[in-house]
Amino acid sequence: MAASASGRRYLAVWLPFLPSERLRRLWSRNPSPSAAPADAPLVLAERIAGALRVAAVDPMARDLGLAPGQKLADARACVPHLVAIDHDPAADLSLLERLADAADRYTPLVALDTPDGLTLDVTGCAHLFGGEAALCRDFLERLRSAGFTARAVLAGTPDAAAALARHGRPGIVPPGGEAETVARLPVAALGIDAATTLALTRAGLKTIGDLMGRPSDILVARFGAGLATRLRRVTGREDTRLTPRRAVAACMVERRFAEPVARREDLAGALGLILGKAAATLEQRGEGGRLFEASFYRTDGVVRRIAVETGEATRDTAAVSRLFAERMHLLDDPTDPGFGFDLMRLAVPRTEVLAPRQVLIDGRGEAERETAALVDHLVARFGRSNVLRFLDRASHVPERAEVMVPAIAVGGGGYRSAGPQATRPLARPLQLFDPPQPIETLAEVPDGPPASFFWRRTTFQIIRAEGPERIAGEWWRDGEDMLTRDYYGLEDREGRRFWVFRQGLYGRETASPRWFIHGLFA
Repeated sequence: MAASASGRRYLAVWLPFLPSERLRRLWSRNPSPSAAPADAPLVLAERIAGALRVAAVDPMARDLGLAPGQKLADARACVPHLVAIDHDPAADLSLLERLADAADRYTPLVALDTPDGLTLDVTGCAHLFGGEAALCRDFLERLRSAGFTARAVLAGTPDAAAALARHGRPGIVPPGGEAETVARLPVAALGIDAATTLALTRAGLKTIGDLMGRPSDILVARFGAGLATRLRRVTGREDTRLTPRRAVAACMVERRFAEPVARREDLAGALGLILGKAAATLEQRGEGGRLFEASFYRTDGVVRRIAVETGEATRDTAAVSRLFAERMHLLDDPTDPGFGFDLMRLAVPRTEVLAPRQVLIDGRGEAERETAALVDHLVARFGRSNVLRFLDRASHVPERAEVMVPAIAVGGGGYRSAGPQATRPLARPLQLFDPPQPIETLAEVPDGPPASFFWRRTTFQIIRAEGPERIAGEWWRDGEDMLTRDYYGLEDREGRRFWVFRQGLYGRETASPRWFIHGLFA
């Protein structure tokens, strides 16, 4: 698909000194004895094939002729006062992801261009910032104020924008002008491997314009289809679209503040207003939200996100506001209060059909809604993983028959609501031991229930027994090694009731079956 026909616009941002600037920012906030002096050239080194090589440089090191890929020993020979630090790609990636979060203020379609770039699909977004030029200036100014050097190009395909940002001049390419603009770039701007780049250069094809004048079938025959594909994308004849790092929500509402807002109460009030707008949009669609995520963009580029879930689809603005109120403290940062938030965005990533409900005359529906609201409130306060409920699982082995799952997300995975099971001949105890605890028994007959057993330094005399209930192993999970269990319900002289089992059939599976206590009845 030709980019000129698609009408899409992409902003590519390249941060050439991301690793070194990350360290400089870290040292400025947390001074360290190992920090490089401000006037000393800095490089980051990594071990490649047994040798230390330069992985990244800062502007001073670049101006002195140092470059990535150079041996560190050669770099020290050229610049004796060089400061070398171990390269940390994971830390660089983490920083790049935080910058991508901050770029969400311009568009929800943001993709990483690792190791040191971002690509934004800004189609239809530029008018919100006063045009494409104003959008680029605003983004670059925010990056510069945060201490980063950046180059940005806006073009009709992401590949053309990225190639120009790294190898060309920053600016804005008019729609359809990609081919003319990239023609002067070296073939390395195509992002192809070094061997192909060297072969093209030796063949006299040094620029992208040289390749554009060659028939495509000849290039494919000599260098493979990958080169022709990259050429089409960089010259703007094919748009690949972006795969954003965060899925675009089904419903999204935002509010921009003329002046930064810092008070939690003011933010909560503004959040209630945009919740109302989101509820109106969902009502028009006949849907309700199950997951609500509020993003707060600070003026210094820091992004705070708060998400709340509900057990049922809802458009109740007041109820969702109460859930957010439980988590608004996450916006506070005592170590770095910042300068307030200038943008708030509410996304509803998960929605479901919400049809009108019939009110039951006995009031059961209202009770169920109150229970669901209580669960939502507990989850918002204590976290999803800390509010659980029991569900039955399709298994006759007692320790597998129930499972605890988050109370707010019920269903699926072979589970069903917990309740009485007609297939169980004996009642199950409320308390189960995991794993079952061994006991010493005295049985009247080898296959009968115990007359007494010794457990936890106490002997229990049995006066009543119920059973047995025989449970075989699940061969499709455990193979054929799991021994058969015979379960008994026991009651001692004090009225205490136990659930025990004998593991192994006497004389058939084992000569000396073992006894275990598996649970206690209330």
